[in-house]
Amino acid sequence: MANSTVYIAAATNRYSQAAAISNNSLAAFGSSKLIALWDISNEIDRGINETLPGHEGLVTCVRFFSDTAFLSADDCGTLILWRKLESQWNLTAKIQAHEKAVSSLCTLDDLLVTGSSDASTIPLSGRYPLALALTYLPGSKALILAISGTDSKIHIWTRSENLFVHVSVLAGHEDWVKTLDFQDPISQGQTLVLASGSQDATIRLWNVEPWSRPTSTSQKDRPDSLNDELLDAFEASLGDVGEAEGGRQISLKRHIMTVKDDQGSSQQFSITFDALLIGHEAGVTSVAWKPPSVDSEPILLSTSTDSSVILWSQSTVVAPTKEGSTSIWINRQRFGDIGGQRLGGFVGGGWAQHGEEALAWGWTGSWRRWKCNTSTTIAHAEVWLEAGAISGHNGPVKGLDWSPTGAYLLSAGLDQTTRVHAVIPGSRTEDSEWHELSRPQIHGYDLIDVAFIDTLRFVSIADEKVARIFEAPRNFVNLIEELGVSKFTESEHQRPLAANVPPLGLSNKAVENAQAFTSMLETRERRPFEGELASTTLWPEIEKIFGHGYESMTLTVSPNKRFLATACKATTLEHAVVRVYDTTKYQPVGQPLSGHSLTVTRIAFSPDGNFVLSVSRDRSWRLFRARESGGFIPIAADKSHGRIIWDCAWASEGDVFATASRDKTVKIWEQQQANKWIAVYTIKTSSPATAVAFAPGGTHHRRRLAIGLETGEIFVYSALTTSTAPWHLDTTIPSRLAHIDHIHRLAWQPTNSGAPTRLASCSEDGTLKISNIPMTIE
Repeated sequence: MANSTVYIAAATNRYSQAAAISNNSLAAFGSSKLIALWDISNEIDRGINETLPGHEGLVTCVRFFSDTAFLSADDCGTLILWRKLESQWNLTAKIQAHEKAVSSLCTLDDLLVTGSSDASTIPLSGRYPLALALTYLPGSKALILAISGTDSKIHIWTRSENLFVHVSVLAGHEDWVKTLDFQDPISQGQTLVLASGSQDATIRLWNVEPWSRPTSTSQKDRPDSLNDELLDAFEASLGDVGEAEGGRQISLKRHIMTVKDDQGSSQQFSITFDALLIGHEAGVTSVAWKPPSVDSEPILLSTSTDSSVILWSQSTVVAPTKEGSTSIWINRQRFGDIGGQRLGGFVGGGWAQHGEEALAWGWTGSWRRWKCNTSTTIAHAEVWLEAGAISGHNGPVKGLDWSPTGAYLLSAGLDQTTRVHAVIPGSRTEDSEWHELSRPQIHGYDLIDVAFIDTLRFVSIADEKVARIFEAPRNFVNLIEELGVSKFTESEHQRPLAANVPPLGLSNKAVENAQAFTSMLETRERRPFEGELASTTLWPEIEKIFGHGYESMTLTVSPNKRFLATACKATTLEHAVVRVYDTTKYQPVGQPLSGHSLTVTRIAFSPDGNFVLSVSRDRSWRLFRARESGGFIPIAADKSHGRIIWDCAWASEGDVFATASRDKTVKIWEQQQANKWIAVYTIKTSSPATAVAFAPGGTHHRRRLAIGLETGEIFVYSALTTSTAPWHLDTTIPSRLAHIDHIHRLAWQPTNSGAPTRLASCSEDGTLKISNIPMTIE
């Protein structure tokens, strides 16, 4: 049985074009330097399917060519073409498109346009291109390209006879225009519509249609006819009023452009302002037209930094004019959070399931999703309901730990959050779904590490001098039971309902007011959505632990859960110490464990809790033994590694431990005499080893050791427990399945029966993954 990925948690990059959704509802988005794929159409919501390595910079743009091909670009100017071949996505072409970051990207058939701040084919007079939109002019094969950038104007270019020509400038917005999207005509005679969204919180619609010069001599005598000179003067006066009164300029000018077809004949088109959409309270970050169908009306989706998603459509109320009728656009549906800019609002959005689902991703990189309930019996009514989406740390993930029973996984990242991930059982094993179920801590400092003290308590450290203890609230216990993740005793239900951060407060406080958390009562039969995870799933903070003089670096909890140990950043002997505390009253146990001269990078207790092992930047490891009178005393040390030691781990039998170093070796140490430990085997790695983890409990008299590298690969070795026989490489998890950057932590899932097969890993690349690694028997 081959290795497989069970769960991937990843966030979307903070670029409005960093994600795209294909016609068959496959979402591809940039997550740090990776491309993540999420099959939205899958009835079993398994979240992210896979990640694709290939970029060396942050992914800024993704666009689909077809259902089996898409393009991605990054902030190094690189452009990659991906194609699906035999059910697997492959990198088929990679070019250096620009010297600087690619800021925008659009495609049409086999054409591609990229935007960057470096010198380009189409000059932008020093402006930075923020959005591009490309399509065909109505009834023609001539191209129209709309470009917006770091000014308030939209620049229109057309291509005929293989040359792009600048034909018009659309004015009206009062701030940067950050997003553009064309709605192509579905049938003959319909108008091509361009939607533009701006930092000024408005959306403007522009009609592009064929135009012919009026032939009637009485045209100029009609009372509703205005020539361009009068319109220009009227616009100028409106602009003056806008500056004085705070109003908005309404451009009424008809922009005429002439293009030539392949036969050399000329055709004229006009661009006119059609509608001004006002509803957002902050800058518009993206606009997207609903996928067209013959029997549906045009609907526009927009996202904003005010944390709202709006669906716009034409009203049935029609404003008559002498030249015809003009429709009024109205706010059809509004999603998101009411009353404010939560965590930067939404960055981008799009449609899935042929327009039956609206999606948006936010500043934190997590997605939100709304489905249209087509089964409603209310005539002419449209009911949209929120559904579960995907989430992940928006930054490097530094620490993780399984709960003692292995029911759920806790992670901590530099995005200043801790998160609980768990599998929700299905009717069949293959129907089970992994999801984020709680966000216990949303902190003000970057979080460095976490460890469970028991099933419902954990300790975390951040880029500060304090370690903080958290205890699960009752709503978490209820949720975990209702979803079938785990069971708890009656006494474990006796705890505060929830937690929140008081006004002007800095710590999570327990609350018992059920009215403030009514949404949690509604979510017991389903997992929390992103809006609830960010607001109602906090855990109360019950204790703070002080002692270190500098910012925390690492922590661990003993397997018997009696002790926890911490270390901080250090450059002197005084601060390069390990401090041990009890887990009942959180008081120091004995004196600090000294001996290192630089920062302690990792601490590990032996399985019986009698030994404390520490490794350091000073290239040494030190071993301490528990005393009957309390505290620990030093018994052994070694400095045979040539570079910094990143990690260490004990085998479940407690007779050997491993150290992983930047010198590209992992050494296995065994006790030979009372206080003497020697390296009985050295595993050489292709790049610096940054993480190690022994699988708890062995089968067939073998033990397994997982090794994570600085390049993101994971290797699993095994050896007999009965001797110091050589370690054999069992399996390799390459970057496509593992990670592409420094692995910070590895942790095997505890299990009650058989050998553990699931390995959790977290990395500098911002992803958390759980891999299934079957046991190989020789």
